[in-house]
This record gives sequence, structure tokens and C-alpha cells, in this order.
Amino acid sequence: MPTPHRVVIAVFPDVDLLDVTGPAEVFALANRETAGRADYQVRLAGPAAGPVRTSAGVRLLADMAFEDVGEQVDTLLVPGAVDTTDEGPVARIDSAVVAWVKETAPHARRVASVCVGAHVLAAAGLLDGKTATTHWSTAAQLAADHPAVTVDPDPIFVRTDRGRLWTGAGISACLDLALALVAEDLGEQAALSVARQLVMYLKRQGGQSQFSVPLSHPVATRRDIDELRLWIADHLDEDLSAGALAARMCLSERHFARVFKQETGTSPAAYVEAARIEVARRLLETTDSPLDQVAAAAWLGSAETLHRAFRRQLATTPAAYRRRFRTQAT
Repeated sequence: MPTPHRVVIAVFPDVDLLDVTGPAEVFALANRETAGRADYQVRLAGPAAGPVRTSAGVRLLADMAFEDVGEQVDTLLVPGAVDTTDEGPVARIDSAVVAWVKETAPHARRVASVCVGAHVLAAAGLLDGKTATTHWSTAAQLAADHPAVTVDPDPIFVRTDRGRLWTGAGISACLDLALALVAEDLGEQAALSVARQLVMYLKRQGGQSQFSVPLSHPVATRRDIDELRLWIADHLDEDLSAGALAARMCLSERHFARVFKQETGTSPAAYVEAARIEVARRLLETTDSPLDQVAAAAWLGSAETLHRAFRRQLATTPAAYRRRFRTQAT
């Protein structure tokens, strides 16, 4: 018989809709894809049982009130809500939600926040002395409001406290977080099966940046440069020297380098290296391949080249990166 996993997701006025429905869909698909090996029982809990209006205007139905949840919680999932101000989005901190999370968290096997839900965990005192992430737009607020928390605004999600506490980045990253929880419970293969059903391009690991290389640079004003960036991502195994790229753009190498840096803020060589490093990061996170094989698979040549590139791009070594972010299948 499968082990029941009672997942309780907090809902409250103006909660982000996808933060709730995204993980719920992942857990439902895990039940289906594992042919009875999984038994995720998802329940929504709110200030009161009944309809809850989300930030999208769509109403969800809370199965129970906070006070009725009790202590039988396997996974407590805390999404967030934001208020829009002239200075930008500000995470909303509801004292009633914070109080309930503070009371319920000690009884849960694990606690996870989605997006700005990290602010609720921090307000409940669960993140003091730990590293956490949140949506990039409110990371500065989290750091300012909670100096005892080490805020890392870059990763997709952060797992800490011996795997008991998770914080996830914003919006679509809720799927990556939920998939990681499934991988912890049922293994990587089960999580990959769910990712395929979701038609996700890949199952991103926690150490991956909230922004892929194409998205981490501003949108170019020249359409041809944006098209080239997408082409680079799909052809990392080809000659991507400045000369080859300039020829593809029908520009002189000097003029191309000047235009590319003006549009992207970086040189062609640095951009290509960052894109290849992203491939290497995924391999370090998900495989035990030797560094020379990782370097070859990421089109970075040798382990020495891989090491130098990691130092330039991430200020760390491939080995140190793997120790921190390697995902172990259950």
C-alpha cells in the first residue's frame, strides 16, 4: 500500500492562483503516473471553509478552515500574495496566516513556500539562520525585513534544514519545487514522468537560476540579435566564435561585437560561455559524470576549461557546485 501524503495548501484572499493550482496538479499527476505507488491527498485550508478569491479573480474553494487542519500534515505548502505599490510589488503578510503557519509547521514532516510565501515563513520565524529564496522582485524586501535570513534571489528553490524546509522562487517555479518534492518521495523517474505530462521542456534543479541565459539579459532592441540568442541556445555544439556569429549576421566581427554588447550588455564569448555553463550546471546537478565528461557534454572542452569558466561565471568550482546542488534520487 502506498504511504499517504497529506498535502495542505494555505489559501487566503488574493493568493496567487498558480502557486496553489500548479503544485496541486503536480501531485495529482504523480498519483496517476505512478500507478498507485503515490497517494497524495491535497487539501486547501483557509481562514474559513468556502470560497476564496485569488489574485486572478478566480475563486478557489477551501476544504477546511485553518483551525480544523489538525496535526496530521505531511507537507505544508504556503503560497503568497502581493500588493502593488508605486515602488513595485510588496509581499503581503497576513498575521492570521502567519500565526497558523507558526502553529502548524512543527507538526508537518516538511514545509515549503511558493514564491512570496517565503515572507510568511520568515515572519513565522522558520527561516532564521537559514538560506532561502523567493520571487526576485521581493528578495530585497525579504532581506531587509528579516536580517537573520540569508536571502539568495537566484535559485529556483532552496532546500535546507536537512530537507525539512523548502523555499521556492516565483510563479512557474512552483512546478519545479513540486516536482522536486515528488522526486524526494518517489524518485527522479516519477518526477520526470510528471514533467513529461506537463509538457515541461526540462525539470529544472534547485540550483538553476530563476532566469535562463536568454532571459537573464534584457530584450534587445534589434530583432536579429534576439533571434541570434535563441539560435545560440539551440546550437551550443557548433562553432560559436565571434567570427562565426558575425558571419551568420553578415557583419564584420568588430561591428558585430560592438552591437551584441550594446544590445545584451555582454560580449559574444561571455554569452556563449554562460549558455554552456547552464548545460554543465544541469549535468552536475543530476549526474555523477566525471568533470571531463561534463565539460565535453557542455561543449566546454576540458575539465580545466570547465573549472575556469565556473570561476568566471559563478565564482565557484564545479566540484563545490555539485556538492551543494546535486539531487539524489530516493
